[in-house]
Amino acid sequence: MNRLRPGVLATLLSSLVALFLLMPLIAVVPVSFTSRRYLSLPNGDWSWRHYTALFEDPDWGSSLLTSVQVGVLASLLAVALAAAFCIGIWMLRPRGAGLMTGFVLLPMVAPPVVSSLTLYFFLNQLARWNSLVAYDKLGGVVLAHMVMIVPYAVVVIMVSLSQLDRRMDLAAQSMGASVPTRVFGVILPNIRFGLLGAFFLCFLLSWDEIGVTLFVTSVETITLPRRMWMGLRDNVDPAIAALSVLLILVVTVLVVIRAAMLMRKERRARGA
Repeated sequence: MNRLRPGVLATLLSSLVALFLLMPLIAVVPVSFTSRRYLSLPNGDWSWRHYTALFEDPDWGSSLLTSVQVGVLASLLAVALAAAFCIGIWMLRPRGAGLMTGFVLLPMVAPPVVSSLTLYFFLNQLARWNSLVAYDKLGGVVLAHMVMIVPYAVVVIMVSLSQLDRRMDLAAQSMGASVPTRVFGVILPNIRFGLLGAFFLCFLLSWDEIGVTLFVTSVETITLPRRMWMGLRDNVDPAIAALSVLLILVVTVLVVIRAAMLMRKERRARGA
């Protein structure tokens, strides 16, 4: 086991590389405490005003809520559609499975500008028929995000299905189980972790989406990334630096918790 541990030099070099990569993130921290109205390093006068502005300004809270709503709805729809597609391909194994899969994965490889323009014109056409799923509406943003994140859900779920023993489904089929019983009683329970992973991946992609959002929103539906982009474009609001620090803090806490859980699990395995 000792031979697998990195030496002192390797540990030192990896630490220096990690520090170099994290320097841009670390530089945001002092900027968030500036007392000025624009992005700058504090000149001896540290202030919490921009953190306070995040909680006092209702626009930031509204954008945060919108991003959560869009992320959850788009992820649920994307995982549901991806699961239906992947399970259908896995069960039926049609001849054109590769072609159909490639078509579903097309948004992943298409230029973002092309996808954004397509969704922009499509949502504008939908606005003539309804006021829910349309341009600059919550339903329209959810639809646009869903289209962009479905390919990633398909990839994750297909990987999960590839590790599922097909004989389990054949056994259920030979015992007279119907298709819904096979899907909900055999397949879905065995790929639940893949579905959960696909959901979290889709949520993160939707949360961070800005390119498509700029094309399909205007003034009514403003997600958090769009709010940050507006702050950088209009007046370079230092509140964006404060928000970035909070997001970095949340991610750091989650990573530390996850690392602690893995270390605890490893110690239990060694003790057993």
